[in-house]
Amino acid sequence: MSTSTLLAILIPVAVVLILAGFAAWMFQRRRRLQERFGPEYDRTVEHEGSKRAADAELRAREVRHDDLHIRELPAEERHRYAAAWTDVQQHFVDRPENAVAQADELVTRLMRDRGYPTEGYEQQLRELSVDHGRTLEHYRAAHEVNVRSSDGKATTEELRGAMVHYRALFDELVGTTR
Repeated sequence: MSTSTLLAILIPVAVVLILAGFAAWMFQRRRRLQERFGPEYDRTVEHEGSKRAADAELRAREVRHDDLHIRELPAEERHRYAAAWTDVQQHFVDRPENAVAQADELVTRLMRDRGYPTEGYEQQLRELSVDHGRTLEHYRAAHEVNVRSSDGKATTEELRGAMVHYRALFDELVGTTR
């Protein structure tokens, strides 16, 4: 077999192997993002318009997240937050709208104390998505009811649901669930 014939066979085989390896690497990378972000992955694909753009956005979130100083709460702070949550829940009976607003404030304060930026709702969603992508829908639902409640447009049942949703994120952030 001549050298040129051998090269004509080996070069295309090498190119196919390299492309297959690259495709497998991209597939694994996307799969890791899907597993880490959960439902947030699909939401980001829809928002960004393509999987490639969503992958880039989610990787950018991971990079920003790595620069944050997220910390676990010491037991004393966890107990303090648990007591504050109990207080918020007790206020729900008499003033459900105020209790939901207090729950939102408590969750925001908890985020800040853990090291998450709290400048704006959209930024909170982006930063929380890296560690709490599976719980983010709870936060979105609760926040939406809280906004409608401030306009007097939420029912008591919706407010009750918002408290349940806030509690799901609260428990994850405070460290009582994993």
